[in-house]
Amino acid sequence: MQQGYAAVLCVLAVLGLEAAAPGECELTRLLQDKLQYEMRLQYMKHYFPVDYTVRVQYEEVLRPSNISRLRNGTVSEAALRYLWFHVSSQAVLRIRAVLPEQHPSWTYTQELGQLLDALGEEYSKYRQTDVEAVVADLVKVLHSAGVESRRKAVRPKALLDNCLKVMRMLYGTPCRWEST
Repeated sequence: MQQGYAAVLCVLAVLGLEAAAPGECELTRLLQDKLQYEMRLQYMKHYFPVDYTVRVQYEEVLRPSNISRLRNGTVSEAALRYLWFHVSSQAVLRIRAVLPEQHPSWTYTQELGQLLDALGEEYSKYRQTDVEAVVADLVKVLHSAGVESRRKAVRPKALLDNCLKVMRMLYGTPCRWEST
């Protein structure tokens, strides 16, 4: 069993795909289940006013095209997952910041936040110096308080849609998810 796992890691390393830790795979699988379309539609669209948007920094919108561009720039998969984690955590925090505790979506976003916090434990060993400079710079911008320039209005559901799409891109192959 151990030799088979080591062989898979070796093959993934040769292919240029860094393997995700088993804890990451389990947590992202739970997160994927929580981000099912019906749940995102109900909690992030139906429970919000029509055309409701949240103001986010430009860097807080991470789309699959951004990941493809960074991959072409030879950013490692581990660094991309680190970036995805920080962007997704910020997105959930932005959404929660506009919700009163009595809002029907409060519990849902709280559960998403708890899953991301647990995933954060997996990433706590990373330091910004361990990832490529472009990713470290983006994470630094994400967490810089008071930066009001380059803000855009985004629907809450769109933030979580992007979160799920990018997560599937980054974790689908290393975690051997079936395409859903």
